[in-house]
Amino acid sequence: MSILQSVLLGILQGIAEFLPISSSGHLALAQHLFKLDDVPLLYDIILHLATLFAVVLFFRKKIWALLCCFGRWIARRPEISAENPEDLLCGNDTLGKKTIIAIICTTFVTGIMGIVASKLIPQLPLKFTCAGFIVTAGLLIFSSLWQKKQANATSDTDKQLSGQKGIGVLQAVFVGFMQGIGTLPGISRSGSTIAGAQLAGIDRTSAGEFSFIVSIPAILGAFLLEAKDLGEMGSSVGVLPVVLGFVSAFIAGYISLAFLMKLIKKGRLEWFAAYLIPLGIAGLFCL
Repeated sequence: MSILQSVLLGILQGIAEFLPISSSGHLALAQHLFKLDDVPLLYDIILHLATLFAVVLFFRKKIWALLCCFGRWIARRPEISAENPEDLLCGNDTLGKKTIIAIICTTFVTGIMGIVASKLIPQLPLKFTCAGFIVTAGLLIFSSLWQKKQANATSDTDKQLSGQKGIGVLQAVFVGFMQGIGTLPGISRSGSTIAGAQLAGIDRTSAGEFSFIVSIPAILGAFLLEAKDLGEMGSSVGVLPVVLGFVSAFIAGYISLAFLMKLIKKGRLEWFAAYLIPLGIAGLFCL
C-alpha cells in the first residue's frame, strides 16, 4: 500500500464513519478498486480508532460529565440534581446514570451479536456489501418517517416529559441490536444505531449523540480483538502509511462529525438514501 492510497483510505474512513453510508463498506469498495486484497482487518480497525479519537474530542464535555457522574455514583457522593435537564444524556446525575447503564446494555448486546456474526457469517462477497447500502438507505428513510409521524402525534408537554426520563434499558437493548446489525458489510453502524434510537423513541439530537458515544466501547473492543496481529500489519502495510492514514482519518472524521450533527438536528439523514440506493444498485450489477 502506498502512502497516497493510505491517506485516501483514511479520508474515506473519516468521512464515511460518521455519515450514515457505511465506512467498512466504502473501505471494502476502495480496497477492491485499488486492488489491495492483502490489507489486514487490523488496518481498517486502526482507521476506526482514529475516528474514535475524533468522537472523544468532539463530545469531550459530555464524556467528562458522564465520567464525573460515574465517579460520584461509585464513591456514593451527593448527586448533582439540577444542571441541564434538557440534556437527555447527562443533564444531571439521574440522567447520567441512566445513560451509563444504557451504554453498558447497548455494548453488551452489540458485543454478543458481533462475536456470533464473526463466527457464523463467512467472508461475504462484495455484492452483499452493495446490498447493505440499500438496506441502510431503507433504515434511514423508515426511521425518519417514523419519527416525523411520532413528533406530529406528540404534544410539546409529552415531549418535555419524555425527554426528562432519559434512555431506558429496553431502548438501549434495541439500539444495541441495531448497532449489531451495523456490523454487517455495507450497513452503516451510525445509520443503523441512529435509526434504532429514533425508532425506540429517542429524540434526533440525543439519538445522534448516544450513537457516537456508544461507538467508543464497540471500536475499542474490535481493536483489542485484532491487536494480536499488530506486528504482522506493520510488515504488510508499513508504518508510515498507517500513521498518515490514521491522521487523515482523524481530521476528516472530526469535520464530518460536526457536519452530521447539524444534519441530525435538522432531521435530514434520509437525504443520504439518494446516494446509497444508486451506489448499491450499481454495485450489484457492475461488480
